Amino acid sequence: MEFSMKQIGVIHTPFKEKSETPIQFSRSTALGEVEVFPEYEEGLESIDELSHLILIYVFHEALGNHELLVKPFLDDQLHGVFATRFYRRPNPIGFSVVRLVQRTKTRLQVEWVDMLDGTPLLDIKPYIPDFDVHTVDKLGWYAKRTHK
Repeated sequence: MEFSMKQIGVIHTPFKEKSETPIQFSRSTALGEVEVFPEYEEGLESIDELSHLILIYVFHEALGNHELLVKPFLDDQLHGVFATRFYRRPNPIGFSVVRLVQRTKTRLQVEWVDMLDGTPLLDIKPYIPDFDVHTVDKLGWYAKRTHK
């Protein structure tokens, strides 16, 4: 099945090169700006009542270049891409949780960015702890990783 998605905005960050990006949003203190295209402004209604957002975006520098076995950043062993958060994926979709600092019309000032400057934004969802926090009983390779 083929399908397409529409870009709803652009994520602006201080990171111009892949080597500059933090390995996960939880390890970032960087500030960035989410620019939502004007035609989607109405969809931002009430967003400033939230403290955290989930940004869903495209790994635009990894398009058409996926691997099924990868060495994630925190390990030196090969793992299936679906057991990792590696960016080279069959569908190069990423997500990050960010803290909303301020909204000004279609611009959201956020912190904890970990993506490249100019990253295409696909969607924004609210981070709701009742839905998004789970007790985990298995962490797979991450619990056994060699680089702790």
